[in-house]
This record gives sequence, C-alpha cells and structure tokens, in this order.
Amino acid sequence: MKIQYLILLLSLSVNLSAASEKQAKQSAIEMIQRIIPDKASCFKVEIISRKEGKDCFEIETKGDKIILRGNNGVSVASALNHYLKYYCNAQISWNGDNMKLPGKLPVIPQKVSEFTAFDQRVYLNYCTFSYTMPWWDWNRWEREIDWMAMHGINMPLSVVGQEAVWQNTLRKFKMTDEEIRTFLVGPAFQAWQWMTNIETYGGPLPQSWIDSHLILGQQILKRQRELGMTPILQSFTGFVPAKLKEKYPDAPIKEKNRWCNAFTATVQLDPLDPLFREMGTVFLEEQEKLFGTDHIYAADPFHEGAAPSNEREYLEAVGKVIWQVASGYDPDAVIAMQTWSLREAIARTFPEDRLLLLDLGGWNVKRFDSFWGYPYVAGTLHNYGGRVYMGGNLPFYGSNAHQLMSDPANGRITGIGLFPEAIEHNPVVYELATEIAWMEKAPILKEWIRQYAHARYGKLPASIDKGWEILQETVYSEKAARLPSVESVMCARPALTIKKVAANGDLSRPYDAKQLWDVVELFLQASGELKGSDTYCFDLVDIMRQCMSDLSLPLQKEMSDAYLSENDPLLEETSDRFLDLIDDFDRLLGTRSTFLLGKWIKDARKWGVTEEEKDLYEWNARTLVTVWGPKWTTAHLFEYSNRQWSGLMKGYYKVRWEKFISYLKAQPKGEWRYDENYIRKSLADRPAQDASDFYTRLTNWEYDWSFQKEEYSSVPSGDEIEIVRELYHKWKPVMIAVTK
Repeated sequence: MKIQYLILLLSLSVNLSAASEKQAKQSAIEMIQRIIPDKASCFKVEIISRKEGKDCFEIETKGDKIILRGNNGVSVASALNHYLKYYCNAQISWNGDNMKLPGKLPVIPQKVSEFTAFDQRVYLNYCTFSYTMPWWDWNRWEREIDWMAMHGINMPLSVVGQEAVWQNTLRKFKMTDEEIRTFLVGPAFQAWQWMTNIETYGGPLPQSWIDSHLILGQQILKRQRELGMTPILQSFTGFVPAKLKEKYPDAPIKEKNRWCNAFTATVQLDPLDPLFREMGTVFLEEQEKLFGTDHIYAADPFHEGAAPSNEREYLEAVGKVIWQVASGYDPDAVIAMQTWSLREAIARTFPEDRLLLLDLGGWNVKRFDSFWGYPYVAGTLHNYGGRVYMGGNLPFYGSNAHQLMSDPANGRITGIGLFPEAIEHNPVVYELATEIAWMEKAPILKEWIRQYAHARYGKLPASIDKGWEILQETVYSEKAARLPSVESVMCARPALTIKKVAANGDLSRPYDAKQLWDVVELFLQASGELKGSDTYCFDLVDIMRQCMSDLSLPLQKEMSDAYLSENDPLLEETSDRFLDLIDDFDRLLGTRSTFLLGKWIKDARKWGVTEEEKDLYEWNARTLVTVWGPKWTTAHLFEYSNRQWSGLMKGYYKVRWEKFISYLKAQPKGEWRYDENYIRKSLADRPAQDASDFYTRLTNWEYDWSFQKEEYSSVPSGDEIEIVRELYHKWKPVMIAVTK
C-alpha cells in the first residue's frame, strides 16, 4: 500500500528522538506554567507515541498528580484544555478567562484517551494578520500560540516578518532599500501584499518595523515549533514590485488588473521566464536563512486577480514552474494552496502527494469534483473584515468535517482548519470548530453548548442555560454556510435607504430579534451569581450590543420615513432618538477593551520609533476600519472592516449621521427634495463617493478623519452589569413600540 508523502512528512514525530522528546516535554511544561501557574505543580507531562499514526492524548490521575500525555506539545496542551473544560469547568478565551480552579483538582476516575482523525489542523487566514493582529507584540502572540496549542492547532500560517525576506531578496535584484520600503505596504495592509493584491499603499514601511518584526517572527516560529507545530511559510509565485520593470526592461513583467478597481496595478513576472526561477530560489533561500523551514509553503498564484492568460496550456506551465522552483530548492517541499481562487489547471500539475488544498469555508468539495483526489482541509470561514456581530452556523461548523469524512465520494479530507478574516469575537464558534478534531463524530449541539456555557462561567444557573438555548435557536442557528455579516445601520454610510454597510454585508436578521432581549433579561437574572465572572460580563455586554444593533434598523427607518413624509417634528424626534442610541451604544461598548478604538490606535502607535512613524501607524489603523483604501469613486472596499467600537461610534459614525440629518433638515419641501433614486450608486448599492455635493463633502471628511489625532480611551470604563441593566430598561420599551 502506497504511503502518501504528504502524510509521511506530517508524521515525522511518530518516533521522536530523545532530544526532541525532551524538548516537547519541556515546552508543554512551560505552557502549563503560563496557563495555570498556581496549579502547574499538580500536573505531570509524559510524551507518548502516536496512536495508529495519529495525534493523541491521554489524561489520568496517579497519586496526587494529573498526568497529561501526548505525542507532542500540541497534544499535551489539548489534553490540558480537555481536563480544564470537562473536569474543572474552566476556560481560556479571547474575550475573558474563567480559570477559577477548585482548591483540590478533580480526580480522573478512568483514564481518558483521545485521538484525532484529522492530521492537519490549520489556522489563520492572511487577512487575520491585518484585521486583528497587525499591532500584536510578543506577549499577545505568546498567549495566542498557547491558545492554538490548547485547541489542537498544528499547522498555523506564519507570515510575521515576511518584510525582511522581501527586503533581503530584492536587494539582490538591483533594488535599493528606499525602493524596497516604498514597495512594502503599511502594517495594516500587509495581508493583501502577501496575497499579491497591492503594493506601496500605507507605506513606505519604516526600517524599524522590518527589523522589529523579523525578531517577532522568529520568536513566533521558535515557540510554534517547540510545541510541535508545522508552520506554513511562503513560496514564490511571481508577484514582484512594479519598479522591477525598470531594473529588468527585457523581462516579461506584466501589469495585473487593479485590485478592486481602486489600487495601483501590481505586476506579475512571467513564471516561464528564467528570472522567475532565479528570484524564486533566492526568495526561498533568504526565507530559510531568517526563519528556517518546515517544508510547507503557501502558493496562491493570481489570487483574486486575472492571470496573464487563461489558456490551459499556460496555466499548467505556471503550476509546473512553481513546483519546480519549490522542489528544486527543497526536495521535501509540500505546497499549501487555498481554494479561494483555485485554478484546476495549475493545481493538477502538482504531484498528488505534494499538494494540500485549503478549502477555507469547507464548501467547495462539489464545485471542484472532490479536489480530484488531492488531500484537502475542510475549513471554517466565519468572519469578514472584523465586523462585530453575534452569529454563526454552529450546526454546519460542528458537523461538516465529519460528514465529509464519512463519505468516500467527498475525496481525501485529511484535516480541518480555521480561516477567519478576523478573530476575538464569537468564542463559541471557535471552541466548537476546533474541538471537533478530537471527536469521533459531530457532537449533539444542545449538550455541547450546555457544557461550553458551564465551563465558560464555572457554573450554569438555570437562566443562563435558558439564555443559551435561545442563542442556539437564533443567532447561532444560521442556515447558510456562507454566513453574511449581521451589520448595524449605525455603521452605514448615511442615506435614507440602506441595504448593507460593506459590499458583501447584510442588514437582514435571520432570527427574531425580539428574542435576544429575553436573553439579556435571563443573563441579568444571574448577575448575582456570576458578577465576578469576566466571561459572563463580556457575553452580557455582547448580547446587549447585538440587541441595540438590531434596534438601530427600525429607528433609522423611522427617521427616513419621517423625512419622506415631510413631517419635520417627527424627523426631529426620530433623529434625536437615533443619535441617542448611538451615544448609549458607545457607552456600552466602552466597558470592554475588545470594543475600544482607543486601544487599537494605542497599540498601533506603540510600534513607532519616531513621531512620524507613530502617525503613519495611526493612519493605517484608522484607515483600515473606515475608508479602507484610496479615494475612489466606487470605493468597493469602503466600510468593509466596519467595527462597532467605542470611540468609533461617537467620533466617526455619529458625526456622519449628524451631518446627514442636518442636510435633510435643510432640504426644501417639494419636487426638488433630496431623492436617492436620482443619485449614482456605488458597487455596494450605496450613494457613490461623489453622488452629490453633500456626498463629496462627506467623502472628504471621511478620508480626512484618518489623519486626525484626537485621542480615544484605551481603557474600559463603567460597570458592565449596571450599564446593561440601565440600557435594557431604557431601550426595551422602544424596541417593543417600533417592532409591533
């Protein structure tokens, strides 16, 4: 029976050397000390062999010790996570921890033994590095890597520090450091440079950033490898600086389409030209010098863009050259390729056992004929742009991978993955999407959620149990695998009729919004028992946030209807109420650091060495979550990363609505009254940037806002429970009145 090379490569830890076993054990012990320092001495770590070639863990009690066994650091960390959840009712998460462990740790009555059928547990989308992670320091990354390990992640995408690889590579191809730093984009936009979509925007990138993030990237990779992870590094697909055309005028370097019709065109070096092989080899050499290699390389040629030719013969030649460069440099190379912009002609040129396909959303199996026999990872793609909302298709996330694996017609699923564009939201989604790796079949969702809630808060009052039943039946029971963002009209560019905020967003509510107000009441009933729980306080605020977000839709419609009916007193009343909602919304969000614009900006500025650098990073931070890209008529990405954040609500969104309301109030009555039927729309079906004099002025203000320096609080304030209680009693009667 043929042993597939990919599986063999990813199973090198079957028989760890004595040195590797010692390192795995030590890294696991240090992880435990970081997670539960006061109880670390109660645990003992043992490294074991894989179970039938699969990652596994065991937990049992011996004497006064809890024994955690695993075949590497990730497996031991997963054992710890299992023990904390199912025996201690404890949880770590992005949005608060519940780590109140009992004085005497619970005994394991019978040895627990688990293994995973999923060889690869892949983590991260390129976009995550920009929408959530651009300003992270080592402390934040260290915590995230521990979270990865505890959630079974063994193959993270690792691109921090790629700027240094590009700098070292391009220095060898006639480019100066100034030209290279001009080519490199600003920190908030690097994801799209690594995906070959943009160059230059948000830069030039300071040398201090390149130097500091080389060190950070090395720290990240060192820790990931110590824990037994296999990081995905980068391959070369021909994306090069436009400036390179001047350096090599005879090389076939062609302009690609302008990404989203808004950015300057990027260029592609023809893979069939000898310069491609030369640059590709140097790139891999420089990357290995700086970051080592684990033999897994990401390659997504022509991602979200047009190839110079769509002829099958050309695309096949492209695939062959990309493979020849990678395997010529590294004979053990395996290519990881997304299915987002997958081209069959390219993919099928790779040896069957040297290509791992990453199906980001887990929904492309039928579209690509079960991936023609190639091994693939079925992923979860949950969030677009870092938009804030409660929601997720838990039934799909909990069952899809197991269903695919149960039917041979679905091809060779060998792993699962998390590919969110942003994180630090909806923790229940990510707990479920990772824990399925250690399950033989999909969980019974109601039972799993009950246990999740118990571990999240340390106890499960009856009202909380009932609240989670409603959440499961409403926001977490989406029917569509491709979950649209449940947006707030408060974040939308002001208009009378608003269909969405982002171009791929959605203002519809696939649930009865009134039911969420019942959940707030049920959670408040448990405030006495759970007042000291940080996880409870986050969830309480988040549910109230979603209620107020939902309420913004009918309140905005009331305001528009008042204008259209030429009822000035009613317009005054409804617009005041809508603006009051934004003020209260901002105050609610200000109670949690997760929802603070000020923290985002502060974290950005701290990377600057000079005031000029700090200002550049703040501009990056502000721009990404508002206008996103250049001032362009259709502005397709405008508002793509809209955020419900304190500071942003009052300092940006409310100001826009105030301008629009003042504009409406100044309109004359009669036939020349403002009418959106006669203004040009953008691709997102909203008024174009220059749709009228008003929108031209608004556009100028929006883009100018990114250059401002007003400060926003970076520290949460206010009592979450009391503020939620106050806003619940204030706004629930309004909700009842407007949703009859």
